[in-house]
Amino acid sequence: MDNVQALPLDGIRVLDLSTLLPRPLATLMLAEAGADVVKLERPGGDEMRSYVPKFGEASANYAVLNRGKRAYAADFKDPDQFESVLKLASETDVVLEQFRPGVMDRLGLGYEKIRSINPRVVYCSITGYGPSGINACRAGHDLNYLAETGLLSVVVDSDGKPPIPLAPMADIAGETYPALVNILLALRLRDRTGHGAHLHISMTHNLHTLMYGYFATHQASGRWPRPGVELLTGGSPRYPVYETADGRHVACAALEQKFWERLVDLVELDAQFHDDAGQEEAVIAALAERFAAEPAKHWQTVLTGEDVCAVIVATWDEGVNNGLVNVQAPERVSAPDGSSFSTLPSSIDPALREVGTTRPYPCLASVPTDGWPSQHEY
Repeated sequence: MDNVQALPLDGIRVLDLSTLLPRPLATLMLAEAGADVVKLERPGGDEMRSYVPKFGEASANYAVLNRGKRAYAADFKDPDQFESVLKLASETDVVLEQFRPGVMDRLGLGYEKIRSINPRVVYCSITGYGPSGINACRAGHDLNYLAETGLLSVVVDSDGKPPIPLAPMADIAGETYPALVNILLALRLRDRTGHGAHLHISMTHNLHTLMYGYFATHQASGRWPRPGVELLTGGSPRYPVYETADGRHVACAALEQKFWERLVDLVELDAQFHDDAGQEEAVIAALAERFAAEPAKHWQTVLTGEDVCAVIVATWDEGVNNGLVNVQAPERVSAPDGSSFSTLPSSIDPALREVGTTRPYPCLASVPTDGWPSQHEY
């Protein structure tokens, strides 16, 4: 057994009472680092199991997010199943739940109850708007949180309309990573003090990190960002997306002076527009005219190999073919019939996880009645 890799979370048990995207992504990362994750789903299973496309008995999305976990159906209102869940909670290191504030207390599975039987537990409650306040019990999704914080409004199109975000930013940046960091910090503190903790992760409030520059600007100047006119939101000719003659686009991020000076020379911009200070709109229009004069292939030739931070916006196929999108990760997820595919490349450094493993996504079983199941039972 000397060749078995030691993982940082070996021996850590995680009871995951979550569904859909951001929370299972957090527990997936814990599992990749060696934690033993048991996922409790409602009778019938996580809604994401029913998504398409299917991969075996569940959806491909579910398979990717729940690789290497175990899953059990549990009705918390059933007295026998409740006792089984309580037994699991008494033997875990981490409980992660996503119910609205107060729901877990009403079910008899809140932090104080679990702490009374498991004082070392790290209990992580994830909500949309925080544990208290007038918004605490409101429903919401990623787009709502971005909209209500104002973050969605900082980039707009020519009609003044905010775009649909390119990824679930609040889900991942506001929940997955903050939950992961706080759980690991709480486990480290528990190692030193012997005490667990109740963590509150608010998706809305954690979006503040994405607003760091807007906060700094407000504190120094008293104003908040104006839609589409700040340095990184369309107000500078050095940081927009320009259309080419064939309907493709150039993503320009030539912020530093050395990049900017080389860019304007390469695209043969009229000298009067080389200094963009004070004439930003005119320079944007001039650069837009230059890029619109030639197709993307021309600009690809001009920009390739140059230190200008300007690139052609790739299609998905191009992103895969140029090696920047990894669809052939060595880790694989398998279905009950034995079929498998390369799964989501892990954010966990290879030194901290097992590389090249094939692990199944969990079939839904009955909640165990005799405590924590064997780690090798899927």
